[in-house]
Amino acid sequence: MKVHVLNHPLIQHKLTYIRDINTGNKDFRELVDEVATLMAYEVTRDLPLKDHEVQTPVSMAKTKVIAGKKLGVVPILRAGIGMVDGILKLVPHARVGHIGLYRDPETLQPVTYYSKFPSDITERDFIIVDPMLATGGSAIAAIKELLKLQAKSVKLMCLIAAPEGIKAVNEACPEAEIYVACVDEMLNDHGYIVPGLGDAGDRLFGTK
Repeated sequence: MKVHVLNHPLIQHKLTYIRDINTGNKDFRELVDEVATLMAYEVTRDLPLKDHEVQTPVSMAKTKVIAGKKLGVVPILRAGIGMVDGILKLVPHARVGHIGLYRDPETLQPVTYYSKFPSDITERDFIIVDPMLATGGSAIAAIKELLKLQAKSVKLMCLIAAPEGIKAVNEACPEAEIYVACVDEMLNDHGYIVPGLGDAGDRLFGTK
């Protein structure tokens, strides 16, 4: 199982307040943004480097720069939007695509209603972002869409995951690595993560 649980103290501290029902929309948005930045630091840990030289005020320095790897960020609409800016703070030149999905009421399968990706998709490594990995249906659909279009690689980054969602993604998309801040107990009968954080989209945008 390609699952990375990012248990850095700062991530865990901020995740506590993200979960808290008393955290208002403004603070919730800011905390999600901050945790996304901290998680992006870990998700990009394997970026390749190449040698470089710069002139310092003292002498020439042999240093490293990222070896031209192209990144893309794809939020699953709508809650994933809250994590995008946090990643762009670290990789401001990454391109941003979007994918929107809804669940068919009869088949219960995810249906794509909107997708738009960078034109050079085959040259990019992508990070799909969504605060919650519950059943895994939307994540699987998004990963398969990018792989079908021949993205170089795909990673999934979520704040909280249910074991059921992790299992589903691993079985359906074994080539995709999963990064989460916490794996919770389970899904309840309504498909909500327990203890979770509620509806991330509603808490980000102040809707119900």
